[in-house]
Amino acid sequence: MGSLLKWDPVREFEEFSRRLAPWFGRQGREIMKSDGEGTMAVFDWSPSVDVTEEDKEYVVSAELPEVRKEDAKVTVENGVLTISGERRKEREEKEGVRYHRVERCYGAFLRSFTLPEDADPSKITATMKDGVLKVRIEKRPGTPPKAIPIGQA
Repeated sequence: MGSLLKWDPVREFEEFSRRLAPWFGRQGREIMKSDGEGTMAVFDWSPSVDVTEEDKEYVVSAELPEVRKEDAKVTVENGVLTISGERRKEREEKEGVRYHRVERCYGAFLRSFTLPEDADPSKITATMKDGVLKVRIEKRPGTPPKAIPIGQA
């Protein structure tokens, strides 16, 4: 007679996520669960970013929870805006405390964005509040949209 396995919906979802991860450019690594029953996928951390355009500027908003201002860096080089930094793991080991599951990812991150032609790389400001980094990139004045004529094929 065959043995019965207990169905674990969380394990099923983790397996599904692990199989889809390469399609979305995420590299995972498997770690053993603390209960000794199987493994789970943990992904390298990359902050979520929104890029918006307003009349006079572009705004890049990056979610950086638990990242100190000193641990984040914004640079511009050759028309590329780069946001980099590190979310440090500051877990205090306490006697009698056991971690059953740790899903938050820590470590270095890097996000890069090509600036549009009308962006002025000399007029960029960055602020951080409540775990959100806002990078404002002013547009060059008087840069009209470039019209592309359509020719005969």
